[in-house]
Amino acid sequence: MTTPITVLLAAVEPSGDALGASLYRVLKERLPDNTNFIGCGGIAMEAAGFSSAFSTDAFSVIGLTGFLKAIPEGMKRAREIGELAASNHADIGVYIDGWAFSWRAARYTKLYSPNTLTVKYATPQVWASRPKRVERVREHFDSVLTLLPFEPAWFEAAGVRAEFVGNPNFQSVYEQNMDGVNFIQQHGLQDKKILIVLPGSRKSEVSQLAPVLNETISKLVTKHPDLAVIIPPAPSVRYFVKELFAPSKDQITYIEPEERFSAFKAATAAIAASGTVTTELAIAGTPMIVAYKTDALTALWAKSVVTTDYVTILNNAAGREVIPEYLQEDCTTEMVLPAIEALLSDEVERTRQKAAFGKLLEELEIDQAPAAEKAADAVLELLRSNGRLNADGD
Repeated sequence: MTTPITVLLAAVEPSGDALGASLYRVLKERLPDNTNFIGCGGIAMEAAGFSSAFSTDAFSVIGLTGFLKAIPEGMKRAREIGELAASNHADIGVYIDGWAFSWRAARYTKLYSPNTLTVKYATPQVWASRPKRVERVREHFDSVLTLLPFEPAWFEAAGVRAEFVGNPNFQSVYEQNMDGVNFIQQHGLQDKKILIVLPGSRKSEVSQLAPVLNETISKLVTKHPDLAVIIPPAPSVRYFVKELFAPSKDQITYIEPEERFSAFKAATAAIAASGTVTTELAIAGTPMIVAYKTDALTALWAKSVVTTDYVTILNNAAGREVIPEYLQEDCTTEMVLPAIEALLSDEVERTRQKAAFGKLLEELEIDQAPAAEKAADAVLELLRSNGRLNADGD
């Protein structure tokens, strides 16, 4: 009987949790039945059957202020991950997204369990800020798996084994059956323009955006009675969103998560917080503006480290502002309201955005083999090349 393989998966943020859930399912199918899975994850990984060593709720934060508050818990849990790897003689550890936690957990893993292979899945965006993080990646990780096709070159230049596997979140949206016509019929919106509002997936970012968006929604609906405002709240902040948007509750229709992509397809336009959702909207062909703000300390820190001109991936890929961005001091009702009114009424501008989306999305190589499958391939190959797994998977 062969010695069981032990695989450590570590994800502490919602984005990493989603990546981890998909990877866990594929690895569980491909590895022997006696494989031991350990580590930490959130609700998505637990729903997939993964048992987390501790709750990751404390890490659902954003910005410098939230990060600073989470430091004590992060240090404690990162050490626990290293100890867990050592006590279970982990063959490989995959540290998913959440850079600040991941590199610390990998450092403790190498300290306590030096024979454990370490993989960074979803790399820090060194092309956008703090390029010297490549050095820390080289120090703590044996391999990296990137979500964007232009990222491996940044790490390979520093001697790090790197592979582009794709972004499963984007691929999932790409494969969705988006039925905008049925969504309109089900919700009785045949005579309405539809505005999707996406205030974020973390409490800290929703808190910052809610005042501006509440006022914007109120003024929009008053001036445009043919407008329907739809919010598909992220599950992680569902009740928090409803609480903060209580002033606009009579002007908002909330929908379930499974309806969101059909809502995107049906929408005339969207207001979105920065993040993955902007690319999801682009895949659905939804014209948008980005509204985003954070606390003053985080904003000051961001200005000191960010090296790109834009916050959205598509704008950076284009090298121009395809999607209008209203950030920090520009994220006010006085700026956001006329911008979204113009987009709602200007068919030419909406068409221009959609055309740009098509060209830019091709560059992200979304239409390829599933990312979780490619990530699993890379993990298994690393195990084989280091003698931890036979060619036949045993």
